[in-house]
Amino acid sequence: MESLIPLAAEVAELLKKRQETVALSESSMGGLVSAALVAQAGASAFYLGSTVIYTRGAARALYDLKGPPAPNLQPLTEPYVLAMADIVRAKLGATWALAEMGASGPSGSPYGPPPGTACIGLAGPNPASITVSTGSADRAANMRAFGVAALELLLKSLT
Repeated sequence: MESLIPLAAEVAELLKKRQETVALSESSMGGLVSAALVAQAGASAFYLGSTVIYTRGAARALYDLKGPPAPNLQPLTEPYVLAMADIVRAKLGATWALAEMGASGPSGSPYGPPPGTACIGLAGPNPASITVSTGSADRAANMRAFGVAALELLLKSLT
């Protein structure tokens, strides 16, 4: 988490200055981004909450999904995480929402992508999405890399 703290501090300052809020749905990041944001002084001014969704069953239960968050979307794709981010943003009433789904390793995803792959979606005034591919099966390193990418995506949209 230490590598995420400086980016989270930049995000926190911008969100507070703009009087905007953020919510998250993390998967393979395991809550690292949420922890980095909550570690910032005054987090309650911008951080609304998050979920760590690690299984399909948990996603269906928490989001009351009968299928994909939108028709014809495949999991672990940018359109899928963008749809998830939209759901999180609407449910928590946030200005911004990040959603992430990935395969941190050491094995790949049941959806096909190899370890070290994550898709990150950002809903809000300036929506965006990215796919991260580290080429590594190092679980902890991938979790950190996905977290850095998520915070950088939000920071870029805020600036």
